[in-house]
Parts: sequence; C-alpha cells; structure tokens
Amino acid sequence: MARIVGVHGVGKQRLGSSTLLKDWGPALADGLERAAGPRLGDGDLRMAFYGDLFRPPGHTLAVGDPMFTEEDVDDGLEAELLLEWWAAAARTDGAVPPPGGDTLARSPWGVQTALRVLQRSRFFAGLTLRGLVFDLKQVRRYLTDDELRAAARGRVTEAIGPETRVVVAHSLGSVVAYEALCALPGHHVRALVTLGSPLGMRMVFDRLRPEPGAWPGDAATLRWTNVVDEGDLVAAVKDLSLFFGAGVSGTVVHNGSHAHDATLYLTAKETGEAVAEALA
Repeated sequence: MARIVGVHGVGKQRLGSSTLLKDWGPALADGLERAAGPRLGDGDLRMAFYGDLFRPPGHTLAVGDPMFTEEDVDDGLEAELLLEWWAAAARTDGAVPPPGGDTLARSPWGVQTALRVLQRSRFFAGLTLRGLVFDLKQVRRYLTDDELRAAARGRVTEAIGPETRVVVAHSLGSVVAYEALCALPGHHVRALVTLGSPLGMRMVFDRLRPEPGAWPGDAATLRWTNVVDEGDLVAAVKDLSLFFGAGVSGTVVHNGSHAHDATLYLTAKETGEAVAEALA
C-alpha cells in the first residue's frame, strides 16, 4: 500500500487515477525536493479517485457534461455557495463589485449577475458557465446525496492501508478525506494535508459527518496542516483552526494567478515540509 494517498477536488469526472497521478506525482516530488525531504519512490503515492461518481451516464449522440445554464442553479445550498464565492472574489479582486445584499444571489436575477461577475473575475477566468454550474452541483451533491457521499468516502478508505502515513487532499477532496478519516478507526495516518480547502465555509462545516469539529484521527499523533492561497475563493475561510481547534497548522502560499491549482499547491515548499515530516 502507498505511504501517501492523494484525494482530488471537483471537476475531475472525465479523468482517472492514472491521469491525475501524472500531474500529482511530479508536483509532489518537486515540493518534497524544495523541502529537502525524501524522494518520492514508485508506488509511494496513490490516488483515491471518486470523480467518476459525478460523470453523467452516456446517451446516444450526447457529448460531455450537461449543458447547464444559470437557470439550473438550485435555490438553497447552490445559491448560497455562489454568493459566498462572489463575496470572496470581491474581497480579493478589485475588479469584482461586492454583492448587493445577502439575499441577492438567491433570486433568479441575482444568480445571473453572480455567474456573470464570477466568470469575469481573475479566479474563474476561462471557466465556462457550464463548468461553473457543474462544480456548484458537485459540491451540493456530495453534501446532500447520502449514496454518493458514502461511495466517495469509500474510495478514500479503500486507498488507505497500514503503510499510509499521509493523506493529501485538495478542494472538495479535503471534505471527503476529512470525513473518511474520522470514520476510520485505528488508521495509521500521521498527517492530513489539506490544500485549498472549503472545510471552513459555514454551508460545508454545518453539513459535515461526523459531528463538525471532530479530529480526523488520534489527536496525539495526527498532525493537520492546511495550506491555502490568499486568493483562493474555494478556501473562503483561510484559518481552519477557528472551526477545528488550535491543532490545525495553517500556512499561506502564493500560487500566482492560478490560486486553486492543485499542482501549484503540491510544488510548494510548505506542502513538501508537511508531507516530509510525516514520512520521517
């Protein structure tokens, strides 16, 4: 079994574990090298892949993901998450105007405005409207679909073995990994490294299972490092210790214009240091 298990984020439904490892492996190796850590050997890194659970089933003559529009953004969690992204974008991007009110994005007009503003922001530049709405729905589905949630957590649990010492989880994958570790008694993981995590967002935190605020392992031996870029809108709450206690070590990195990119997080010295410490 691998010493390190990676857990990817949203938008990977058309990929697979092998494709992701081609990016994650070299990136993490660079991060370890910058931290003067151990070399990444063959088989040291395994990807817990769950993206296919979100991939729509094929139909005759259908291509790609559903053709979502602003009318497909559901009230409730999807609209709330959209509003939070908008507010976070306004705090970090001078070109993005703030929302006009707490209820604005919950109206049909507000949803259209939020989507249009976010597509023009630095963070979401290049992401299609279809892709943005699909990402919203992936987060909502994980948090509300019990069957899908159990299946995604099962992929992480299956990947973690007696030799696994580190779990590195990006974006929504940090939510899946956190819940999986909390529900896996007796695991030997010594480090949880979360990258660009939305775990501190209220609409995510309040829906965690088990009870929000639980520690994902033996509190005496598991170290949790949360790595975040100031411009990462997905990680709207940067300091997870506010929700999970002072045991969470927070560190800020600079990913440039691609604040949420997993490979840029992995190449950071700070990520390499957190992984190397658990492997020592």
